[in-house]
Amino acid sequence: MQISIFGMGYVGFTAACCIASEGHTVIGVDVSDTKITDVNNCIAPFEEPGLQELMEKSFKSGRLSATKSVKDALLDADMAIVCVGTPSGIDGAHDMRYIADVSRQIATNIARTDPVKKLTVVFRSTMRPGSIRKLVIPIFKASMGEAWSDKVDLVYNPEFLREAQAINDYFNPPKIVIGTADGKPNAVMDELNKNIEAQVFVTQFEEAEFTKFVDNSWHAVKVAFANEFGRVCQKMGVSAKQVHEIFVSDTKLNISPYYTRPGGAFGGSCLPKDVRALQYIASDVGANTHLIDSLIRSNDAHKNHQFDHIVRNLTPESEVLMAGLAFKAGTDDLRESPNVDLARKLLEAGFRLRIFDPCLSPEKLRGHNLGYLYSTLPQIDSLLINCKDAEAGNWELVIVSNATGLAMDLSKFQTVETHSIA
Repeated sequence: MQISIFGMGYVGFTAACCIASEGHTVIGVDVSDTKITDVNNCIAPFEEPGLQELMEKSFKSGRLSATKSVKDALLDADMAIVCVGTPSGIDGAHDMRYIADVSRQIATNIARTDPVKKLTVVFRSTMRPGSIRKLVIPIFKASMGEAWSDKVDLVYNPEFLREAQAINDYFNPPKIVIGTADGKPNAVMDELNKNIEAQVFVTQFEEAEFTKFVDNSWHAVKVAFANEFGRVCQKMGVSAKQVHEIFVSDTKLNISPYYTRPGGAFGGSCLPKDVRALQYIASDVGANTHLIDSLIRSNDAHKNHQFDHIVRNLTPESEVLMAGLAFKAGTDDLRESPNVDLARKLLEAGFRLRIFDPCLSPEKLRGHNLGYLYSTLPQIDSLLINCKDAEAGNWELVIVSNATGLAMDLSKFQTVETHSIA
């Protein structure tokens, strides 16, 4: 294919060399005379292991060049890939001026030259979810008219390149994410990625745009968390290296998809207790663990968010069934169960709540479990109902948390699942 890449920075130039090495013809576009001159003289504009050598092979075969001319770059192009910067603005939001400018130049050029074949325009720059629909599409529509989509396909395709690993990451990415207007595949993108083996996710623009925010914020959380427990270890004379080695060896829970799915707040007998204890230890030894200190507050905020989400369509004195009160299905462990907190909030707000939990018999509870339940929900005996009554009720809302054994047609009711916000 003939491909133009806008932005000869780290992401754009690396992609240019990798794509050209697969046999495509690539023209780089940049506003910097220095970068254009370097590329056209077969000089990589920055250091990256293996990039100069990869560049030389494509340059010598005539498959890689650079220009400042948008018109020349788009002549006979099958694809344009936008890799310009979106730096932080004063308020912390992305500065979208370069995205807007390049979008306008591409759209204006297409409107003027009226190319025969349809152009796929791919955005790889990190941008706020909604940017394609609310910024880019209006620019194309303003320059090309209402029929702009007859000549252009827009795609959002985030990159996952690490410095010093960029070439390997391009050809062996952790995943490929392709965002389109309707969430359907794009044939030109399929052609571009046909030699890359990775799981492919095709979605709408907004989900693809949000991917990089989730990934990078999670990486930042991991670094901050590791450094926080490292500070505690150092203060206490504990080997952080050994603790880390033990931690990452657990790929069943610690390094895994578990606990990373958006849904219910954490609770139970371990997580809240141990987080609070670690907060105390960190404070006692002067380790200053700001991330860990925020965990309980974040969890409480999520409980409040779920309550607000659940009651938004209810009226006062609505009849509500909560299916499951315990922390986990199949148990009667109520200690710091988010469901107990939710039940308390519903009662305080005036809703007519009933609870079904096949594993819960208050007379069988003991110790802390018993004390926690009656200190939080002293009226629990009057709230519990059996399976038959639960199934026969005319509920305005059924909250599905973790209970099993209900043979109800939930389609007849307004329902919400507390362990999922998807």
